[in-house]
Amino acid sequence: MAIFIRLCRSRELRQKLEESRPHLFRVAYAWCHDSSIADDLAQETLSKALRLINQLRDPEALYAWLFRILNNCWHDHLRKRRDMVEFDENEFVHPTTPESLVAQQQKVRQVRDAIANLSVNQRQVVTLVDLEGFSYTEVAAILEIPVGTVMSRLCRARRALVDLLTPHDAELNSEKRRIRRVK
Repeated sequence: MAIFIRLCRSRELRQKLEESRPHLFRVAYAWCHDSSIADDLAQETLSKALRLINQLRDPEALYAWLFRILNNCWHDHLRKRRDMVEFDENEFVHPTTPESLVAQQQKVRQVRDAIANLSVNQRQVVTLVDLEGFSYTEVAAILEIPVGTVMSRLCRARRALVDLLTPHDAELNSEKRRIRRVK
């Protein structure tokens, strides 16, 4: 009778193991973002679970036990995949330099100053549309003005910002306009 109970338990556990495969695959895929690696991890987890099934003390904790095995398999995979590179051969270059940070801060300051030079109405529309991402209709409702007014204020504000932020380009554009008229 004890053998029969043990066989039934074993079949039941095997069935639960088979049913857990999609869950194992889904979690493994979330970790590695590669379906073939996730499939291998799920398969390896089930293989280890079948080999070590006698170590499972509480059948109710089967899923936690399986995911613990999956986690160990994932860490083993990462250890195997780790590339060994000589430390001295690496050139450590950070894309952000002090000069680029200062340049970025200057641009931010220029944009803030340019926005501050806009009229209050234009400043409101620019900040709500361009910085906060509201639609024209939403801005019209917020400011209690017609949508057409939002669009015209935004157009004038953007033109003013272009003029404020690129004053030297305005001179070049006026020269280009004169050349076009001559043709």
